[in-house]
Amino acid sequence: MLKQKLALAVAATLTLAGVAHAQSARDYISIVGSSTVYPFTTTVAEQFGKANASFKTPKVESTGTGGGFKLFCGGVGVQHPDVSNASRAIKKSEIESCAKNGVTDIVEINIGFDGIVVASSKKTKPMPLTIKDLWLALAKEVPEPGTGKLVANPFKTWQEVNPELPAKKIEVLGPPPTSGTRDAFVELVMDHGCKEFATIKELEKTDEKKAKAVCQTIREDGVFIEAGENDNLIVQKLVANPNALGIFGFSFLEENLDKIQGETINGVTPNFENIADGKYPVSRPLFIYVKKAHVGVIPGIKEFIAEFTSEKAVGDDGYLSKKGLIPLPDAKRKQVAADAKNLKTMTP
Repeated sequence: MLKQKLALAVAATLTLAGVAHAQSARDYISIVGSSTVYPFTTTVAEQFGKANASFKTPKVESTGTGGGFKLFCGGVGVQHPDVSNASRAIKKSEIESCAKNGVTDIVEINIGFDGIVVASSKKTKPMPLTIKDLWLALAKEVPEPGTGKLVANPFKTWQEVNPELPAKKIEVLGPPPTSGTRDAFVELVMDHGCKEFATIKELEKTDEKKAKAVCQTIREDGVFIEAGENDNLIVQKLVANPNALGIFGFSFLEENLDKIQGETINGVTPNFENIADGKYPVSRPLFIYVKKAHVGVIPGIKEFIAEFTSEKAVGDDGYLSKKGLIPLPDAKRKQVAADAKNLKTMTP
C-alpha cells in the first residue's frame, strides 16, 4: 500500500513538473476564431509586436467563430489557445463545453460593432433589397404564393422574389455554419424576414420549434453557396461573377470598395455612419474572449488586452476604425476597458 502511495505521489509530481515545463514552452499568445474579427486582431497583434520588444507577436488563426470556441474550450494549457475571436456572443452550450474541460474563468471583451453586408461586383447595377426579399430568396421552405402553404423554395430569380428586382439568377456566396457571420445573418435577417408572413406567425402559435426551423434553415439546392471562412475568397468570386451576391462583414467591403459595392437593405446603405447610428438593420457586436487561467503563464496577455482596448486602437479615431471596426459609444468603451484591465470574468 505504501509503495502504491509513493508511486502515485511520484507520478503526480512528474505530471506537475511536465505541466510546468509545457507551460513555459510557449512564449507567444495563441489566438483563433472569427474570420470577421481576424483582420482587427491581426492589426492589434502587429502593433503589439512592434511596441513591445519583450513579447513576441501573437499568432492569429482564422478558424470561424464556432471552430474557434471548439479549440478555445478544449482545455487549459499551452496546447490550447489563449484568446478566441468571435463575431457573436459565446453560446450557453459553448460555455458548458468550456466548463467540462476546466475552462471556467472567461473574460468577454466587446471590441466594437460590425455590419453584415450583402455585396456585389461594381460591374453590376445595385439591387435595393429588403430583409423580406433575402429571406424569400434564401429560405429552404417558403409560403406558396396564393395558398400560403409551406413548400420547397421555388424561386430561381430575384424578380420571382420581388417584381421590382431584376430577372437575375439568385446566386449567393456566404459563410458556413461554423461562422459567427452565418449565425448573425440567420438571427438578424432570416429570423426577421420570415415574420413578415402570416403563415409563419400562425405556425409559431401551434409549433414554435417548426416555425423556428422554417425561419432559420437556408436552402441547399445550390442557390446559396458556402464559400468557407475566407471572406477574401468571396470578394474574388464576386469580381469574377458579377451576377453573384456575397455575405460578409463590413470591414471586407471597406477594404475592397474599388471592386465591390454594398447593397442597400430596407433602404439603408451599409456605411460606417449608418452602422454606428444603428440605422443599418444588419449589425452586430464583435468580441474577443480571454482564458484567465493563461494570464501570467503565457507572457504578454495582459499587455495585449491593454493594447486592444486602448483608445488608440478602438477609439473613435483609432487605427481599427480605419480598418472598418465601428467603435462602441464612449462610456461603454471606458467600461469595457476597465473590466478588461481587471480581468472581470463572465458570470455563469
